[in-house]
Amino acid sequence: MARNIIVGQSGGPTAVINSSLAGVVSAAKDLGFDKIYGMHHGIQGFLNEELVDISEYVKDKSDIELLKRTPSAFLGSCRYKLPKIEGNEATYDKIFEIMEKNDIECFFYIGGNDSMDTIKMLSDYAAMKGKTQKFMGVPKTIDNDLPITDHTPGYGSAAKYIAASLKEVIRDNSSFGIEKPTVTVVEIMGRHAGWLTAAAALSRGEDCEGPDMIYLPEVDFDLDDFMARVKKLSVEKSSVVIAVSEGIKLADGRFVCELGSASDYVDAFGHKQLSGCAVVLTNKIQSELGLKSRAIEYSTLQRAATHLASLNDINEAFTVGYLACKAASEGQTGMMITIDVVKRDPYEVAYSIYDIHAIANVERPVPAEWIVDNGTNVSDEYVEYARPLIMGELTPMMVDGLPRHLVLNKSTYRK
Repeated sequence: MARNIIVGQSGGPTAVINSSLAGVVSAAKDLGFDKIYGMHHGIQGFLNEELVDISEYVKDKSDIELLKRTPSAFLGSCRYKLPKIEGNEATYDKIFEIMEKNDIECFFYIGGNDSMDTIKMLSDYAAMKGKTQKFMGVPKTIDNDLPITDHTPGYGSAAKYIAASLKEVIRDNSSFGIEKPTVTVVEIMGRHAGWLTAAAALSRGEDCEGPDMIYLPEVDFDLDDFMARVKKLSVEKSSVVIAVSEGIKLADGRFVCELGSASDYVDAFGHKQLSGCAVVLTNKIQSELGLKSRAIEYSTLQRAATHLASLNDINEAFTVGYLACKAASEGQTGMMITIDVVKRDPYEVAYSIYDIHAIANVERPVPAEWIVDNGTNVSDEYVEYARPLIMGELTPMMVDGLPRHLVLNKSTYRK
């Protein structure tokens, strides 16, 4: 019987999610698997039997290198929540039928909290039914909020982009301010965990003072205190730049973005779409303080900037994919690969494998002791933690002056 595997990508893409895919593919080739399938748009596409023969795209090491330099999810992603097993066995039976039909013995899912829940439920169902297929989680999320692992692939590159672009915003903002300062509010992703916004602190150095304030969602946002601080800064400085998480909340539980014209859209996981808190704050600064204020929303830019990806992040993303495939081939299932930092200076990592049940649906916040100055800044301990994660670069493959990407031809998937 053929020995085949399948790999999927789920949730928000990252600059290095395809490096993890490259790791799985490389390991599968090294370990002698016969066929390497990809899910077109994750588990949702898999249920529609939309399978991609990855060998048609990744034939040699040059293709692996191009895949590592390609942003977003090469296979296509999804935000699809598997139903609970009880009362929905037909859905799970269909998944196993598709796997058996295609001689798939190992299933890999690259994703964050909700994706690890998919691995948990599938491995649980396999155990209930005495199935032999193996299910492994490959960590990915720019939010950096998975527990157990020191950090997640995708975070280092997003943090690098945030810090680098914020330095440019600060330079631009400081060009003016002869009469009154311009107050720029930069909105950064982060629903419940402020790891991404904390990365704004990495912009500080000999050539940049960094943002004046940093607000994370772990701490209640005091709007009156915020306005008082902005007013004080506007007297003291010719340029004011503030970083805020999209998920900052008032003490009564309302998102700051809801004070404006926030979207009512809710995804399959019950997550409300968050954006617009920077606009809310800049409008208030303009109307109440009479200051010129500009809102900048990084949005998807912070997770798509492979041209500025961290080499450490790329290498670690590749390795967790490779080790997940290796672990499954050795009989492991219902597990996720974790990154263990041995030391930060000089930077050295190791890898472990951990039970998915301790990881799925658990969010890890920024430690409270790292949030300082009455919730308006992050500590040096955070900077020491994050600095190694953004180190190194991988030069894009340039064609006609722009980075070349590996692109899926949607007509090639099997159905």
